[in-house]
Amino acid sequence: MTEQNSEKKFKIFSLNGNQPLAEKIAAVCGTTLGKCTVKQFSDGEIAINVEETVRGYDTYLVQATNEPVNDYYMELLIMIDAMKRASAKTVNVVLPYYGYARQDRTAKPHEPITAKLIANLLSDAGATRVLTLDLHTVQVQGFFDIPVDNLFTMPLFAHYYREKNMIGDDYVVVSPKNSGVQRARSLSEYLDTTIAIVDEAEEGKADSGYVIGDVAGKVCIMVDDILNTGEVFQKAAATLKKAGAKEVVACASHGLLSPPAKECLDQADIKEICITDSVFTPAERHPKQLKIISCADLMGEAVKRIHNNQSVSPLFTVEKKDFK
Repeated sequence: MTEQNSEKKFKIFSLNGNQPLAEKIAAVCGTTLGKCTVKQFSDGEIAINVEETVRGYDTYLVQATNEPVNDYYMELLIMIDAMKRASAKTVNVVLPYYGYARQDRTAKPHEPITAKLIANLLSDAGATRVLTLDLHTVQVQGFFDIPVDNLFTMPLFAHYYREKNMIGDDYVVVSPKNSGVQRARSLSEYLDTTIAIVDEAEEGKADSGYVIGDVAGKVCIMVDDILNTGEVFQKAAATLKKAGAKEVVACASHGLLSPPAKECLDQADIKEICITDSVFTPAERHPKQLKIISCADLMGEAVKRIHNNQSVSPLFTVEKKDFK
């Protein structure tokens, strides 16, 4: 459970959000998870007990904040407090999925900015640093007054599609909504393809969307950051097929798969859907065409680099020459 490198000691702990991923990250770092227990009293209050010393250690707390997001954030805040009171040297929060990031501005009058609120809570609780994966918008990093490393999943998906030789003019990377163009452009650069955009259907008019770009006769690779109910992918796939797409596949950084995602995606005209294991969802919520690509190596390598005071920036992008 303890690693030593240049006289620096660290421990990795997992809360209830995504323990399978935490175990993989610890294995990448050459260690095992620290011992702690997380339980709830009958009235819902969360109690945490750290069962080993962390005095003088750099600690890393792995917690995805998907459903139930409020419980998982409270677990994390309480764990940060426990680490500070136990004299941990640093408290590094590893957030594979940053819940509440979608509310990052006041789109309408009197709306909260929850992405900033969460940043304040983590900092005020005593977090030293945050390591996260594919923030909904990269500007969320600016809400923090502590270091934030935001890793990207596009190289992971690019590796997968290039290994399947899904590159070149026969393919097109598609943003299924107007706000995801930058993400589509990033993947298209890795795959040497053009991009297209599905202009979203009007409210109450399922067939009113249209495609900006040429998709006729091509295999479309839709890309998004959050796969929640699956309705965006389902509607966009129907629009692409209507525009003459040969075939549609999709990928998303975070597969929340909230009901009715399985039913929605099982009916969608999508051959394959790739997600990372940034959040944990039970198998009964997985659509039939789901493929999971692990982000453990990426996040584990980032933890090692942070601990050894090495640059994390090489993990943000991957040169094409580095692909197999």
